[in-house]
Amino acid sequence: MLSIRHSMGVGVILLAILGRANATENGASVFPVGVETVLTGMQPAPGQTTLYNYDCFYAANEFDNASGKSAVPNFKLRVVASAFKVTHNWGIHFLGGTIDSQVAVPLIYQRLTIPVGSADRYAASNIDIVPVSVANHRGIAFWYYEADLFAPGTRYLATSLVNVGQQNLAIAPVAGVTLLPRRGEYEISSRLTYIFNGADKNTHYHSGNEFFWEYNVDRAITKKVAIGFNGYVYKQTTDDFQNGTVFDGGFRGRNVGVGPQVRFPLGKHGGFAVKYYRDTLVQNKPRGNALWFQIALPIGPSE
Repeated sequence: MLSIRHSMGVGVILLAILGRANATENGASVFPVGVETVLTGMQPAPGQTTLYNYDCFYAANEFDNASGKSAVPNFKLRVVASAFKVTHNWGIHFLGGTIDSQVAVPLIYQRLTIPVGSADRYAASNIDIVPVSVANHRGIAFWYYEADLFAPGTRYLATSLVNVGQQNLAIAPVAGVTLLPRRGEYEISSRLTYIFNGADKNTHYHSGNEFFWEYNVDRAITKKVAIGFNGYVYKQTTDDFQNGTVFDGGFRGRNVGVGPQVRFPLGKHGGFAVKYYRDTLVQNKPRGNALWFQIALPIGPSE
């Protein structure tokens, strides 16, 4: 949906601190891992449209190297982000399910402080477009599979300490599932994503491919409140390249986020969730904390 802690110009930090020329995109991503954990397998019913909003505040006071140790003195990153997504189910039957389409637009404010100075910026990040997603529903199981397309973010400014979004195209096969056993008293959700990154023709940097698993488990304690935990496992699977050469040993990122979640229903099919993540087992990325607020509002007919 939106690039948050992985969207900052990490390469700019390396340029300023380590003196590495032209490194502008390593350690970054077109997608904010951890956003899709709440009832992720449930897509709109045929003929229905659902509006989503995702708001996040992220704070990090450390940037870790490949050994998981702080690598940038006096590092501070603050991010306030809001993304809007629209999903419509066309009601067209395909491969046992129905086809829907999605588009998500993220808006991000970032402030970065490193020893050479501070800077901030507000801009749109990588837009996420899903032309075709196949949604299925059988009993307690809801699942889908799709291919996400990520457009380049806001224009890269070589003279800026902070840049929002990545300047490369990317495609990501995705599969998500939600199970609602005991008439919905429990929720078990899981989503798998693999991102194939294209090269940035402006900076000649090619970010490696990324795999991540997002999940959520919760239980309804009343008819109006469900509590549980959610998280993700992120791992970069191929090396970063700069000008055709492996950058800094590959500069492969890793992160494991985990934290509590509270979910509230809104009407029959809508919902609101508050969740928190803490970064752990970090390599070549910021280490911080994220607070999320998410809402889903269906429009039109439903099953």
